[in-house]
Amino acid sequence: MPIDPGIALGATIPPFSTSWDADDVILYHLGIGAGLGKPTDPAELAYTYEQRLVVLPSFAVVPAFQGLVTAATGQIPGLAVNPIMILHGEQDLEVHKPIPTSGTVEHRPRVASLYDKGKAALVTIEVESGPPGDPLFTNRFTIFARGEGGFGGDTNAPAPGHQPPDRAPDAVAESPTMSHQALIYRLSGDKNPLHADPDFAKLGGFDTPILHGLCTYGIACKAVVDTLLDGDVTAVARYQVRFTGVVFPGETVVTSMWREGDRIVLSATTRERGQPVLSNAAILTR
Repeated sequence: MPIDPGIALGATIPPFSTSWDADDVILYHLGIGAGLGKPTDPAELAYTYEQRLVVLPSFAVVPAFQGLVTAATGQIPGLAVNPIMILHGEQDLEVHKPIPTSGTVEHRPRVASLYDKGKAALVTIEVESGPPGDPLFTNRFTIFARGEGGFGGDTNAPAPGHQPPDRAPDAVAESPTMSHQALIYRLSGDKNPLHADPDFAKLGGFDTPILHGLCTYGIACKAVVDTLLDGDVTAVARYQVRFTGVVFPGETVVTSMWREGDRIVLSATTRERGQPVLSNAAILTR
């Protein structure tokens, strides 16, 4: 049996450590479109120039990304899955403290939840990063493993939340992407050939390589921070999304935002195709 919930939910996953510096942060920001069209704008230089550098909270997915790779490549006991059949379904990030421009942290992954969806398995890998008991940030990577359901596990996955209110958005931001956006973003660590190799993309059912879901995740985070949070990257306490579609490099991501107290509900679509790409999404603020 590829998936054994009795083993997977109690599996011991070795911790790992990663380091980053200002160049890694700047590369990430460039990978999600910082500076595009207005490279000397002071607000954009905050993301791209080391003399005044801030760290967008969504950067936290980069140091912890190996936790997702471990799960998606079947390296966790009781969780043997086919990497080609994996989809990144949801992302949930908690930022406990402002992220520094350089650092070295230990990451402690675990299988946080495992649901049987019949034709697929829904798996959440939680990665706590930073000193034990005093983490810097926590990622929850949820993957949808097609063809891996029917293992007799829990079928009661929580219903998605963060529905936009029934009114016009309080703000809408358009974020163009470049035709080679995925080639830049992949340098932050996600080397999946789906985002670079046309032949591999065709195997996945796409005519051309697609943008990384976590790149779109960062694009929408930047749109909210710049539009409704006055560029204050420290205001983001938590950021949750569901991935509902793909962006092709060169398309424009349109992020709609609704303020609701200390929560900003958001959704994102492509301008060119009207394709929803992020749903059930929200940023919780401090």
